[in-house]
Amino acid sequence: MAMNLIKKTNEYKIFKRGDERFAVQDATGKPVNGEEKVNILLAEELIKVTLPGAAPAEEATVEEASAEDEAPAEATDEEEATDA
Repeated sequence: MAMNLIKKTNEYKIFKRGDERFAVQDATGKPVNGEEKVNILLAEELIKVTLPGAAPAEEATVEEASAEDEAPAEATDEEEATDA
């Protein structure tokens, strides 16, 4: 699997791997990982970062609202069975 050089600076080199992800090497050729790699890719506008907590919180609110809508309907069915 070959890596294509995307950008080369005095501080680092950015490659695009065969699986469409990015690899970053420092000036000595050692891999850069973690937060430093993310900061470099963000600065070069090669990736976009989304906050992990934003989407699941909205989904949880929708699920809770759906559960609340269903709960009174079930209680009504039980009350009718008890009255009969």
